[in-house]
Amino acid sequence: MEMKPYIPPEKSLPEYTVKAFVLGVILSIVMGAANAYLGMYAGMTVSASIPAAVISMAILFAFKDRNILENNMVQTAASAGESLAAGVIFTFPALVVLGYYTTFPYYIVTIIAALGGSLGALFTIVLRRAFIVEEKLPYPEGTACAEVLIAGDKGGSHAKPILYGGIFGGLFKLFGSSGLWSGTVETAKMVGSRVYYFGSDLSAALIAVGYIVGLNIAFLVFLGGAIAWFIAIPLYAGQMNHGDMSALDLAWTIWSTKIRYMGVGAMVVGGLWSLIKLRKPIKRGIKAGLEVAKRKQSGEAILRTEEDLPLNYVLVLIAAFVIPLFLLYFHIIGSIGIAAIMAVILLIVGFLGSSIAGYLAGVVGSSNNPVSGITIMSLLFTAFVLKGLGLSGMEGMAATILVAAVICTAAAIAGDTMQDLATGYIVGATPKRQQIFEIVGTFFAALVMAPVLNLLIQAYGIAGTPTAKENALAAPQAFLMAKVTEGVFTGNLEWNMIYIGAGIAVALIILDEILARRGSRFRTPVMPVAVGIYLPLSLGVPIFIGGLVRHFVGKARGSNEESPTDPGVLGAAGLIAGEALMGIFFAALIVAGVAPSTGFSSNLLGMILLAGIAVWLYMTGRKK
Repeated sequence: MEMKPYIPPEKSLPEYTVKAFVLGVILSIVMGAANAYLGMYAGMTVSASIPAAVISMAILFAFKDRNILENNMVQTAASAGESLAAGVIFTFPALVVLGYYTTFPYYIVTIIAALGGSLGALFTIVLRRAFIVEEKLPYPEGTACAEVLIAGDKGGSHAKPILYGGIFGGLFKLFGSSGLWSGTVETAKMVGSRVYYFGSDLSAALIAVGYIVGLNIAFLVFLGGAIAWFIAIPLYAGQMNHGDMSALDLAWTIWSTKIRYMGVGAMVVGGLWSLIKLRKPIKRGIKAGLEVAKRKQSGEAILRTEEDLPLNYVLVLIAAFVIPLFLLYFHIIGSIGIAAIMAVILLIVGFLGSSIAGYLAGVVGSSNNPVSGITIMSLLFTAFVLKGLGLSGMEGMAATILVAAVICTAAAIAGDTMQDLATGYIVGATPKRQQIFEIVGTFFAALVMAPVLNLLIQAYGIAGTPTAKENALAAPQAFLMAKVTEGVFTGNLEWNMIYIGAGIAVALIILDEILARRGSRFRTPVMPVAVGIYLPLSLGVPIFIGGLVRHFVGKARGSNEESPTDPGVLGAAGLIAGEALMGIFFAALIVAGVAPSTGFSSNLLGMILLAGIAVWLYMTGRKK
């Protein structure tokens, strides 16, 4: 059954407006700067789509001629800044860790961020129909954002589940961030020479993500975590010298330095297989895009909700963005041949990485999208190619990071773009206009990335480097990227773990094909499991709980868990919105240095309240 957008294709509302442009650009810059700091400080960023949509609705409420598609354009541009920040902070600080830079040249960061991010938006244009229209991936955060926009436009009873969910999610995040309970409840125990761990994030938003994606996907994410933490870590711990580490520190150390690479191996195989499986939908998407262009040229009326940026424009823009990157690499490396190969790598691997990011955003959401894992994949490939061409030492490592920075920003923006296009698909936006606004938001956010990075390095420095000062920033992803790159050039990479992860992926592919031939409703696609291995187990547990809640709601209502949007989905959207808004608020407090603390902490209280939220979500979902 074909999905009918909220605003019919035949109806045209103003989407490009001056106020939408100005507000979108301002929010893109603000969200980008805030997330650059938060990512360097804590190794995480906060999703900006829903906060931007809510802020936009609040501001545009003062105008009589506002509309939902205008609000959607604002969040499209604004969320680009947050995603671009993730791509930048995961890679560029690695050059400080390696000792290549102490501060960043403005032109290098700006060119790579602006053009790399824009390439990510362009790469997704041929994927939109395949992932959103044909495969109908759930895009949990895109769906949540659409429901927030629709609820704001409709008002009345439709908005109640989102309103209540927003209040519950926001208050839960407020109390948790204030120190009433830990963000993660976890424990580990030594049994002989082996360590066993269990933990869960106390997050209403992650339960909501599990509810939206359903039990099958939620279970597979948890399964990936179980493989890593219940099997691989205990087995590895039994073969190593533990030293004087606590059980908890030991479990995390083994995961971050060894087992996580299993996720990378599974992700590489899963990503390639996903593209192979989706080759026909992608071809159909390209063919449909060409047909739309021909029909438009012949004067035939085209539904605006079918209009992507024309493919001939896309190819011209890709060339226009790659050429300056090639010249930048030539300026840095001094070799036309190597610079040309670097440009080819970023095109091929960039498209692959962007495709994987766009797919994963549809499975687990943009906030949980393992962009750093995709970046590691690109680092490995790039490093081996450049090493084979004769580059070595600092020159080879720096060149690898600078190529990976383009791919990382492209993947980050690609995941965000697909999420925004999923929102647009539900509300009835014009894809072509969203795609242009995504590039606009990326370019403006790129203008402030270098100043923000340099300000942070000068004020705090990065821990473990000569730049470190008091309260130095951890920059965990940057250290991971530096270590992987260094491992390739020194020959000390965890290849065994990568091979094991690849083997797990192959086994899952075979099982999935068997289940498909038998017509089973339960399937085992690789990517959710790969994400579960790569991310902490503590993220997979609440996602699994949310999937269980959705399953029991379906049983209670007498319908399957993939039934059309119900009040439970609206409530889940509210939980995500509330936590995201409060996350932005606390990010601002952290930047200002005034984050509050209660001095009282009770994880039991947090677990009880989170269980109450899960029960509320179940009761809300049961309503027809």
